[in-house]
Amino acid sequence: MGTFAETEIGETFQTGGRTITEADVMNFAGVSGDFNHLHTDAEAMAETPFGQRIVHGALVFSIMTGLLWQSRPEEAKQDVVAFYGVDKLRFTAPTFIDDTVHVELEVIEKEPRDHPVANGVLRYQAEVKKADGEVVLAAQTLSLMK
Repeated sequence: MGTFAETEIGETFQTGGRTITEADVMNFAGVSGDFNHLHTDAEAMAETPFGQRIVHGALVFSIMTGLLWQSRPEEAKQDVVAFYGVDKLRFTAPTFIDDTVHVELEVIEKEPRDHPVANGVLRYQAEVKKADGEVVLAAQTLSLMK
């Protein structure tokens, strides 16, 4: 993971894992204002086919961006000008409290840009996976890069 010029289509990267806790879910509910029973009512969710609360999809996405940033080598952090966007975001399976997730990325496109600070946009295929390999989130993310 380096500059726009150093990065090649087909490169892959995997982050370390992170276990999602009940505190994460309740703090996210408080910050986002999303207190939907799917995320916050253990008794009601015990009676559903899921059998338990589901982690907010937006929280899983946020954890993905955090894992990607934390996993980027310090010397490569300066190469990122901005998170540029997300396309084709899908939540493909539920994530539950105490699931451990990681992110797998593949560079799928490079688009040069005439920009005062950046050299181009990198498009990644990103997948958030549980420890057993099940994909819970899939998206294409874009980064504006030096």
